[in-house]
Amino acid sequence: MSELMGIHWAGADRVIFVPIFLVLIFLIFRNYNRLRGAATQLANAVHQKTIFKNFSPRRLLLKSLCLATGLVCIFIALLQPQWGKKEQTIIQEGRDVLIVLDISRSMLAKDMTPTRLDFAKLKIRNLLARLNSERVGLIVFSGSAFVQCPLTSDTAAFLMFLEHVDTETMSSGTTSLDAALTKTLEVFGTAAGRKNKLVVLLTDGEDFSLNMNAVQQKAIQEQLNLFALGVGTSEGAPIPKLNLDGTPSGHEVDESGNIVLSILNEKMLQQLCSSLHGHYIKATYDDGDINQLVGRIARYEKETFEDKKMSLFHDQYPWLLGMAWILLALEWIL
Repeated sequence: MSELMGIHWAGADRVIFVPIFLVLIFLIFRNYNRLRGAATQLANAVHQKTIFKNFSPRRLLLKSLCLATGLVCIFIALLQPQWGKKEQTIIQEGRDVLIVLDISRSMLAKDMTPTRLDFAKLKIRNLLARLNSERVGLIVFSGSAFVQCPLTSDTAAFLMFLEHVDTETMSSGTTSLDAALTKTLEVFGTAAGRKNKLVVLLTDGEDFSLNMNAVQQKAIQEQLNLFALGVGTSEGAPIPKLNLDGTPSGHEVDESGNIVLSILNEKMLQQLCSSLHGHYIKATYDDGDINQLVGRIARYEKETFEDKKMSLFHDQYPWLLGMAWILLALEWIL
């Protein structure tokens, strides 16, 4: 926004239309000079009123000035002049939703297209498009967990953080759900006074937690509400091995040399969600899973975030448009 002479110009970028208005004003006065010149050539000033009964140089000049001034008012209105500053308090309401994403090696399995991880990231984007006025945060985990994006209402920033998530974000290839829940409790611990603690977990359910029972009991005490989106299939798929440069180099094998299949562990996720006041949903290729998830989140009461004070300016361009309408109407009447 530009400022000139104490006036804020919200539409300053529309100054590029100056040449168009200058050409129109030039044509208006060119037409005035042409008509007046033609009248002078046909009759001198003394006889013009007698010969041209409906012609008046003064009225012609007045019509031209009204038309030109009206166009100037329209152009200034396009620049959206603003003044008269006022303070306004905006009350923000919504829910805090923490999205917890599994980025362990098993999420590279391709029983969901193109991979479980890419499929999960797509589901997160679809979820964000459906959430209304919520603050969202992102926690990623494998053997450990960390906050990829703090709670924010800035969807664009969240999506930027999500875009940079891959299995190389963490070096560990194992999965520890207890680490993810512990980090979730830490984040909600900093948001004191929150009634609803909503968590959306996207994982294939593989888990090698060492302290799950204790963390689960703490999550129950803290009234965590867990909704899990199971990503994978019951048939499973092999886990790709990657070179240092990220290129595939076969699949993970067990001690006997057999290819390891990663299978969606729905039973564990159902039990976990049931104990944490939530619900388990299997990820699908359509939006039925997201619709179900959004519907369940919407049942929780919205809470008030911090109030924000904003300085707003009054738009003054309606006055200019009113003047332009009067001048154009006057030009037409004359």
